[in-house]
Amino acid sequence: MISSMQRRGFLAALIAAGLSLYGCSRSDELENIHGIDMSDTDIGRDFQLSGADGRQYRLSDFQGKAVLIFFGFTQCPDVCPTALFRAAEVKRLLGKDGDQLQVLFITVDPERDTPEVLDAYVTAFDSSFIGLYGDLEKTKKTAGDFKAYYAKVPTGSSYTMDHSAITYVYDRSGQLRLGLRHTQTVEEYAADIRQVLALN
Repeated sequence: MISSMQRRGFLAALIAAGLSLYGCSRSDELENIHGIDMSDTDIGRDFQLSGADGRQYRLSDFQGKAVLIFFGFTQCPDVCPTALFRAAEVKRLLGKDGDQLQVLFITVDPERDTPEVLDAYVTAFDSSFIGLYGDLEKTKKTAGDFKAYYAKVPTGSSYTMDHSAITYVYDRSGQLRLGLRHTQTVEEYAADIRQVLALN
């Protein structure tokens, strides 16, 4: 979250540059967003994970589309289904622009989330959503690259997964732009993603 001091510094820089939050802006700027501006961060540069179709996927495979990435697991009781339902609703709110949005769900529980289970889970929300997985080592590396937290939590004879709940948003050129909070509304997600779709 941007601190008040950082926000004041940002506004001062805009004024010094002769810009206004409500005036003309460069095509690569985000304004008045609800999420976290991650344009200048050095995380989540790429990944190489498997899909249920057996293909290896990288971020570059989705050039030309905005990409939403969420880390979770199929047995998640509330956060993950809420995130995927919201993503489907965002596509609906975007209308025809929703076709320019690709949602990727990366499992943090590859031991139980087999390709078949993962594919059935994500496509139940939207047929275009793609579930991705790796082995335990690749899962750990990918989450680390994104600074995403997850941990196995024992529950009697089984376990659940604790994990962070940020949705990462990339622009059409594959640059990370936003981190959307789980507490944001569908409308706030859609408003922020419209800005990302308008970049470049």
